Amino acid sequence: MENMINVELPKSLAISLKMDDKEFSDEIKKAAILKLYEMGKISSGIAAKTLGITRINFLELLDKQKISYIDIKDSELEEDIRNA
Repeated sequence: MENMINVELPKSLAISLKMDDKEFSDEIKKAAILKLYEMGKISSGIAAKTLGITRINFLELLDKQKISYIDIKDSELEEDIRNA
């Protein structure tokens, strides 16, 4: 097993969200991985592996969270449309 990094958060946060420790931990982990992916810091494969799901399930999760899995800037898209 890999070494783990622990992040300390107040238990009151989990309580305010009406989550038990495991639910809260899983939610924070998922949110962090999604954000790292969205920022371009990790690949979908690494994200999926870290969450213990398939890459397809991760892409479905991105869709549910309204996070694009296509990394294209608006200016690039506009240029592609003009060139089409």
